[in-house]
Amino acid sequence: MSIGPTEASPGDSVFDDEISRNYERHLVPLIFEPYAGVLAERLAGFNVSSVLELAAGTGVLTRALASRFPASVSITATDLNQAMLDQAAFVGTSRPVGWRQADALRLPFDDATFDAVVCQFGVMFFPDKLRAFSEAQRVLVPGGVFLFSVWDRIEENEFADVVTSSLASMFPGDPPQFLRRTPHGYFDGAVIAGDLAGGGFMSAANMETIAARSRAPSAEVPAIAYCHGTPLRNEIEARAPGRLREATEMAADAVRQRFGDGVVDGRTQAHIVSASK
Repeated sequence: MSIGPTEASPGDSVFDDEISRNYERHLVPLIFEPYAGVLAERLAGFNVSSVLELAAGTGVLTRALASRFPASVSITATDLNQAMLDQAAFVGTSRPVGWRQADALRLPFDDATFDAVVCQFGVMFFPDKLRAFSEAQRVLVPGGVFLFSVWDRIEENEFADVVTSSLASMFPGDPPQFLRRTPHGYFDGAVIAGDLAGGGFMSAANMETIAARSRAPSAEVPAIAYCHGTPLRNEIEARAPGRLREATEMAADAVRQRFGDGVVDGRTQAHIVSASK
């Protein structure tokens, strides 16, 4: 059964030091790296000299942008969570970029500052998307581009779907819904287009759907990635203190049953959206 988008919880945007480390170690190579290169290539199709990245996380897209664009193109990477930026700065980039803690709803930049605003899998976490989109529109120069990616519905993203279903069997009375609610809760093209218009983007938005494969050496990797590297961890620990390991093992067993022993390979699907000021 498909469940439509739901409202994000305030805790969905909290990535502490431990979650940030597991996010970078496990989740980034599992699902984020393939799309970072795609988003950087899409941005290369525009004439830009200054780029603002929102919700940079641990810097997977930042690294792709730094590798794709010359040093003459300034890149400013921001995130709400300082722990994520600290991890991103620790990993580093191939050439200098600017790191800055910032709230996408209250950007600390002047009007018409950037040629492009980019965001990989972050807008789903914004509690007020119209305000965030309005802020992106404000800091763009006339003719600038807002480029971002969002995950498609959870049923199109197999590892996330399997992990969520496995935890529902562990907590039948109150199943953790973080993955369905937030990362995979903002996929409707009509809703996104309406929010962009509400944020001041008057030109028609373009949406491209891209399918990819998510591979890992074992079933344990996606289980750890989601259960330890996202706020799903907070939901598990709130329901069952001391049972995070048990929940992770249950998720790994479910992935193994679906995809077999050894290397696992699941489908992912996302949308890349662009809108011009």
